[in-house]
Amino acid sequence: QVHLVETGGGKVQAGGSLRLSCVFSGRAFSTYTMGWFRQAPGKEREFVAGFNWNWYDNDSDPDYTNSVKGRFTISRDNAKNTIYLQMNSLKPEDTAVYYCAAKIGAYEHWGQGSQVTVSS
Repeated sequence: QVHLVETGGGKVQAGGSLRLSCVFSGRAFSTYTMGWFRQAPGKEREFVAGFNWNWYDNDSDPDYTNSVKGRFTISRDNAKNTIYLQMNSLKPEDTAVYYCAAKIGAYEHWGQGSQVTVSS
């Protein structure tokens, strides 16, 4: 049974920083593909960052959606069963609920989400 818990969300002014953490509970964390997604009010959930999450991402470098490149950094600590999302230079349009996700084969697991609110 896989369980994901995100922490680190909150409210910040534009230009500020936050770091999200996602702790994975379960077996064989290192075998899971991990990623971060977000969903803004009235919008669909979108991919933010991940390691080999998308079919076209088959190298060892993390992949980012264009709007966060150069500002967000995803990292992974297999010893702590944790992934992180460092978010710098935050913008009001980054306001969303951020979700951690893990997948292996056809199975996906999602956290409960963490609210990030960026004020102008």
